[in-house]
Amino acid sequence: MERKKYAVILAGGSGVRMGAAVPKQFLEIEGKPILRHTVERFLEFDPQIEILIVLPSAFKSRWRDYCTEQGFLERYTMPTGGMTRFHSVQNALKYVPEGAIVAVHDGVRPCLTAEFLGSMFSKMDRCEALVPVVPVEESLREVDGTSSFAVDRSRYVRVQTPQVFRSEILKAAYSQAYNPSFTDDASVVEATGCRITLCEGLRENIKITTPADMLLARIFLEKLG
Repeated sequence: MERKKYAVILAGGSGVRMGAAVPKQFLEIEGKPILRHTVERFLEFDPQIEILIVLPSAFKSRWRDYCTEQGFLERYTMPTGGMTRFHSVQNALKYVPEGAIVAVHDGVRPCLTAEFLGSMFSKMDRCEALVPVVPVEESLREVDGTSSFAVDRSRYVRVQTPQVFRSEILKAAYSQAYNPSFTDDASVVEATGCRITLCEGLRENIKITTPADMLLARIFLEKLG
């Protein structure tokens, strides 16, 4: 029996580094909020996927009103964002059953493709936890107090989202107590002893954090059409 697909889209950022008047997920590119671009990528992959959009309570009505006015995304669940990313995912997983496949994605990564998502979900019959990564191109140095030394960059990769899991694995992992070392879903799952499988990421799948990222995202989204 095929597992039902879920997408948990985290949209709790404040946009401080962006210097904008509104949270960055609501900033527009090509006339659409970044968050809408992200959601559309998942719907292009599978129109039946269950969408869960995690927002701070103060911005839920803004998103709800936008969807109503635009006739967009009539079927979705809107869990409330928590104190940390960990708690936000934990809140969302209350709406995800066991026996499903769930992707957890940053709402401000709108430049992924339906093909990329399809490739990731197709691998889930052979693994429990899948994380996309891309090579590090810059030289790296490790800092130790006032000293530093070069490290072999070929031993390191940059981690992206979506990170995709069998839901029973992810739900069990998020029953743990919070630990500050949990920087993403993979680190939460790994703490339970589960093996993380890596796959090739997508270079265009950038996380929008600064105004320069907005410029890049605009270029990538124009190519996607």
